[in-house]
Amino acid sequence: MSTTLDNFRHQVLRVGDVKIHAVVGGNGPPLVLLHGFPQTWWEWRRIMPALAERHTVVALDLRGAGHSDCPLGGYDKASLADDVHGAMAALGFERYAVCGHDIGAMVALALAFTHREAVTRVAILDAPMPGWSQWEANFVDPMVWHFAFHMKRDLPERLIQGREFDYVSTFFFDRTFNHGAFPIEEVEVYARAFAQPGNTRGGLEWYRAFPLDHANALGWKRNPLTVPVLALGGEHRWGPRIVGMLEEFATNVSGGSIAESGHWLAEERPVETTEALLAFFAP
Repeated sequence: MSTTLDNFRHQVLRVGDVKIHAVVGGNGPPLVLLHGFPQTWWEWRRIMPALAERHTVVALDLRGAGHSDCPLGGYDKASLADDVHGAMAALGFERYAVCGHDIGAMVALALAFTHREAVTRVAILDAPMPGWSQWEANFVDPMVWHFAFHMKRDLPERLIQGREFDYVSTFFFDRTFNHGAFPIEEVEVYARAFAQPGNTRGGLEWYRAFPLDHANALGWKRNPLTVPVLALGGEHRWGPRIVGMLEEFATNVSGGSIAESGHWLAEERPVETTEALLAFFAP
């Protein structure tokens, strides 16, 4: 089993008015991977080689992160989903599977609803979903204190500037069960990306779109998804609740908890996460 990214290529795709950075490799049915906050495509590095043995893997930087553009608008999850669909079309894929984590999981769900003709299967990794019946109640959870902070206009950017490592490292360490998954040099990769011009604001804009995301999802769930949905969460984060959550949106949901993991499944438990994804996405 390959463990390196040597056979993956980087490319920039023009999608409407924005450029989206993609890392592509492998052979087989297409599978697009969508990262969360405060991450980039690099989140998937430990599982991409194994997935690429059976799939053409496309790991994207979302609008507002990594090497993708950071325009002033378009950060609601339906617009981000349009970016993803446009990127996959630019690569020649009309139908594809999708896996998202955290903010990327919200985008994956939006993508499945807004491009039903294209999405074949959906994997949702450890995130609450806008439109969930407990979405607004969830804002009192101390672990999501950042929701309200990020939704504040302008101030967070000023307070975070120059302190990106401190801020990003807190997210990893507070939500990690397997702390060996995040050596300092790996955290620095994300902190440097978050500090790039435009990216701090871009990442925060994902949260500022939450009111629109929630309103959109309440409408979408009236017509539940029928494609297979895999809902996975860390045992020590969303795992115990994630299947029930996704059953509000879809009729064919499986999954559960990844043992001894916090929020960062692909990095804390890459082997177990890979096995679950390969089984789910098997043709």
